[in-house]
Amino acid sequence: MALHSISAQEALAQWPLEDALTSAGQGPRVIDARSPSEFALDHLPHAHNWPVLNDEQRVKVGTLYKQVNPFEANKLGAAWVSENIAHHLHQHVQGLQRDWKPFVYCWRGGKRSGSLAFVLGQIGFSVRLIEDGYKAFRQQMLLDLQRLSQALQWVVIDGPTGSGKTRLLHHLQQHGAQILDLEALASHRSSVLGHWPGVAQPSQKHFDMKLWDALRRLDPAQPVFVEAESKRVGAVTIHPDVFASLQAAPLVNLQAPLADRVQLLCADYAHFLEDPSSFQQRILALQPIVGKQVVQHWQALSSQGEWSALVEDLLLRHYDPNYQRASQRLFGQSGEKKPSARTLVLKGLDDARLSQCAQELMRATGLAASRPANLPNPQAR
Repeated sequence: MALHSISAQEALAQWPLEDALTSAGQGPRVIDARSPSEFALDHLPHAHNWPVLNDEQRVKVGTLYKQVNPFEANKLGAAWVSENIAHHLHQHVQGLQRDWKPFVYCWRGGKRSGSLAFVLGQIGFSVRLIEDGYKAFRQQMLLDLQRLSQALQWVVIDGPTGSGKTRLLHHLQQHGAQILDLEALASHRSSVLGHWPGVAQPSQKHFDMKLWDALRRLDPAQPVFVEAESKRVGAVTIHPDVFASLQAAPLVNLQAPLADRVQLLCADYAHFLEDPSSFQQRILALQPIVGKQVVQHWQALSSQGEWSALVEDLLLRHYDPNYQRASQRLFGQSGEKKPSARTLVLKGLDDARLSQCAQELMRATGLAASRPANLPNPQAR
């Protein structure tokens, strides 16, 4: 039998950077034995879900445990666990090679993962069973977020709405710089209108896990560029240790002409042009701030297709004043901009100018820009 218990701290230090499913005979490096709903809420990076009990079975066993007795619950649970493990052996294991060495975990107690790991170990695989499961790993991950965030050299890109911050991040990445795209991790543009059409945000727990997975891949010896955000990105919250590190970092202020910002925002939020009713519903969230009459004016402009006029008015009435207040509160120093802040004035927001800006910024931080890859950016919006 090749079954080894490993602490959550040891597992975290050994965690793979990439999945192993690259060729025949290689199985997933990480097996999550929890139910599908637990897995959907959050799971460890690269985990594949092999439920030992499905959601309905887990509820029934738990109810039997509380309302009857543990013995009856264990009998029923054991029957279902055996059936489900047999299914995984037939479905997933038959083609695997002997050198497969997975991590296996469940929630905390270890009964579900222990049962699966025992059978896999009896076959002859070298299995690493994570002690105290997902719960212990998450605790260690949250502690590691503090260490990682404090070790990295952050450069925060600030600027009013529509000044090209996210696009500049992607140009920096294409030139070889390290970036952290918080909006991509959160699947949200971090504003009242910032939802991604058809894309749900991750749970808070899964956002934390994705953030840790992104930070552990970064090189502490090189700067990391990140967009200035508030503490919340849509429905999720940036970990306080990470946010504190960003607040203390050097700041780059982008400035761009109003007309260019309007054009960029019309392109980025083009989905509202196809569905004005969606905009009209979401903009109601600003009514307590700007008043009913202003919101009705914006709704009327959207119905008339006057999107440029609408975006300009939104910027002047709400987003620009709000940016000034929020930026000073979150990233200022004694109510003023940091002495370390650098201002970049853009005379346009097209790709050529943003690429030039990225190269200038990299030179200012001691980085040599590489030639951009001629590939689409999967995070580009």
